[in-house]
Amino acid sequence: MNFDEMSMESIWNEIDAQLNGNPEPIAKMNTSYSFDLSGEDGGMFGLKLSEGKAETIMGDPGEVECALKMSVKDFKKLLAGNLNSTAAFMMSKLKVKGNIGLALKLESLLKEYAF
Repeated sequence: MNFDEMSMESIWNEIDAQLNGNPEPIAKMNTSYSFDLSGEDGGMFGLKLSEGKAETIMGDPGEVECALKMSVKDFKKLLAGNLNSTAAFMMSKLKVKGNIGLALKLESLLKEYAF
């Protein structure tokens, strides 16, 4: 999927559709993420996973277990599988607050879907 031309709203709608359309990979997950994305079309976004259901939030999701901060450009690369989250963290392209294990799990989770 080519994210370069997609708006963040369209991307989050696609994330919602993919995760809820195939809930097996998130079936045992009960966690929440926030994404503070900088750059054009950036902003605050949230993802809450609860027993096979995903909820995407356009705006500040409030208190979460794992907060991620990165550029819109790098977020799109991460979704497309073109950016390793560990490498991004080491190069300061990704900042994590909270449970870093959940940040690492997110990358493997995203690979379960056809982004």
